[in-house]
Amino acid sequence: MSKKEILLIAIAAAIIAGILIIIGLTKSEKCRPVSLEVWGVYDEPENINEFIQQYKKIDKCVADIKYQQKNFADYEKELINALAVDKGPDIFLMHNTWLPKYKDKIAELPETLFSYANFRQIFVDVAEQDLIDNNKIYGIPLYVDTLALFYNKNFFNSAGISSPPETWEDLVDDLDKLTQKNQWGGIEKAGIAIGTAENVNRASDILALLMLQNGTEMISDNKKSATFGESITLKGESYYPGKNALRFYTDFSNPSKRTYTWNRQMPYSVDAFADGKAAMMLAYSHHIQTLSDKNPYLNYGIAPMPQIKGREFDVNYANYWAWTVSKKSKAEEEAWKFILYLNQKTNNQRYLQKAHLPAARRDLIDWQKKDNLDLAVFVEQSLTAKSWYQIDSAAIEKIFNDVIESIVLGTATYDDAIENMTNQVNLLMKP
Repeated sequence: MSKKEILLIAIAAAIIAGILIIIGLTKSEKCRPVSLEVWGVYDEPENINEFIQQYKKIDKCVADIKYQQKNFADYEKELINALAVDKGPDIFLMHNTWLPKYKDKIAELPETLFSYANFRQIFVDVAEQDLIDNNKIYGIPLYVDTLALFYNKNFFNSAGISSPPETWEDLVDDLDKLTQKNQWGGIEKAGIAIGTAENVNRASDILALLMLQNGTEMISDNKKSATFGESITLKGESYYPGKNALRFYTDFSNPSKRTYTWNRQMPYSVDAFADGKAAMMLAYSHHIQTLSDKNPYLNYGIAPMPQIKGREFDVNYANYWAWTVSKKSKAEEEAWKFILYLNQKTNNQRYLQKAHLPAARRDLIDWQKKDNLDLAVFVEQSLTAKSWYQIDSAAIEKIFNDVIESIVLGTATYDDAIENMTNQVNLLMKP
């Protein structure tokens, strides 16, 4: 073999070796092990750690995943502060109303990992409404909760009421038999814990639900202004669904109304129901455990949320959290992969059994209705659950509660209250 041939072979070998080194480095670069930090709120570590250990065995690109359970009262403030100084988590929980506020802080889910079409096929409709913008996915829910009617079976039986009310009209009729007053007209036992804000759990959610059921357009189509006070045409006449919903809600605390059954002197709504001082309350599924802790012998049932009589479609109210990925994460793709792993059907099923929460996946609804009768109402209602665009949900909750109290205390008329609510939310929505 000539020196020239030997030189050519050596050069070729060097080139091949270089290519192999580059391929190896590229492969190593793509799979350089990363550590992920996850922030949650309500999930105990044992609800998540099982899946973390399983996933670390599957994805060799993930060296470690650390889950931290945060206190709800401080969670959002701590999250905002951490993200501002680039010390936030890779994965965090966001409330279903937070996307307008956090969108610029969230990394979109890559289409190559999970498509918009798949999302629509797998999850209930409200998840698309809350977590997708311009066909981009910003969050993945592991569950969807809804408001439902909790009722005391003993009180219903004693009053001769065979079944819980299906409509608001039925509920009003039941109040005549369920509300107990003393000789001075004071409420001894409430028919339902509703009508005020300060002592009613999630009063702002209940009012928003009534508005949506009543046909209120909550915001403008361009999402730049609130429209609570606008009218709609019903049977040829102008109708103000937002104002009427506010009136209906607060009439439960108005002594001059037939529906008077609650006031500001009553205990907190969940406590009143647990202690047998209210025959009904409106609450989410997590209050099943609350009631078990407060009064394990309480004989109660859970029924679907009352609807407006004669309406073609049910309207329920959603409240849930979804996993998302910070735009500041240095491992966005691996973070999203872990979230998608959590939401695989069998894993999500296992999570729901551990956390006792209603499913967000359509293909788990029938299973859970049979597997967990306590959650059957909530999981079925997820199919008809609604939400609405809130630029700052915490601020809006306070605005709604303040408006309710202004009516209860007699410091505002219904027209003034709705106008005030609209103006304050519009201020939040200004660029």
